[in-house]
Amino acid sequence: MTLSSPISTGPAPETAETAQVGLLHGAGYVGGELIRLLAAHPHTALQTVTSRTFADQPIGAAHPSLQGQVNHTFAAPSDVNLGALDALLVAAEHGQSMRVIPELMAGGFDGSIVDLSADFRFSDPAVYPEWFDTEHPAPELLNEAVYGLPEWSGDVAGASLVANPGCYATGITLALAPLAQNDVPFTAHVTVLTGASGSGATPSAATHFPDRDGNVRPYKVLDHQHGPEIQQTLGPHVTLNFVPASGPWARGIWGTAQIEWKSSVEPNAVAGWYKEAYGTAPCVRCSPGLPSLQPTVHTPFCDLGWKHEGTTLVVGFALDNLLKGAASQAIQNLNRALGLPKTAGLLPPPAPASAS
Repeated sequence: MTLSSPISTGPAPETAETAQVGLLHGAGYVGGELIRLLAAHPHTALQTVTSRTFADQPIGAAHPSLQGQVNHTFAAPSDVNLGALDALLVAAEHGQSMRVIPELMAGGFDGSIVDLSADFRFSDPAVYPEWFDTEHPAPELLNEAVYGLPEWSGDVAGASLVANPGCYATGITLALAPLAQNDVPFTAHVTVLTGASGSGATPSAATHFPDRDGNVRPYKVLDHQHGPEIQQTLGPHVTLNFVPASGPWARGIWGTAQIEWKSSVEPNAVAGWYKEAYGTAPCVRCSPGLPSLQPTVHTPFCDLGWKHEGTTLVVGFALDNLLKGAASQAIQNLNRALGLPKTAGLLPPPAPASAS
């Protein structure tokens, strides 16, 4: 999918119906955020949450903070009644969805599926052996899947399969897409730091507290799998040099992109580009100056800001990797696929205009 133009983010028609939703593989960090959001969603009912490890145990066994808020019990994947569901969210690890989802669709499930893994983000099946060390078992579904970056992707209303973007890819693409719209070739030198929750709930040396605390560790320099995902959206006229790093905090992504533009940037030009792209985007907040991380944590927003001098432009971005980088963005895509209000379950509904 190549960048074309910003997508309208106006309100969707209100609906009185309640969508019946299931969550597969809901025991991880992102699964916990999805359960919390769906439990409070005004237009959905969370019918089932699966986990092999926690089957038949209460949700609180994996997510203690949800005790007293959610009364569900984890179900084994084989016990799900798919016929009772209008939509599925799949929060499996990379490599699992590409096998599970084709089986679900072949078995007759015809509702909307939002997949949070990388398994359907690429239209070219050759990406998978190169970047994920596996052949894709269902390449015919890659063109059917819609890449779901709400501010830039195509219409997903009624889509059978939506590929939720990666967390790094979300921040970097939102930061660079208004510039890529100009069709001017440029190189972006991007450095991004992410919190430990981005590595998932399974402990590892990379997330071990004594190694992570007070430390910054670069990894997969110029070789991260989100690189081709970003490139696929921005287009070949953008050259991306991407340096990811682990930061000493639990959640949140903060980064900068330094760009040498073709000529001096007019004082109001950059603000105009970002206003045109995101002026009606409810989950992107723009302002001059580089953003801080903390205001975005536990929110569904990506904050963008910029600073430029002459031909040098620096764009900063910040977001919560578990929310706008995963769960809340999946809810945006679920809302879009089902024709629900775009920010239902994420932001308070707009206050009615007072009569005058």
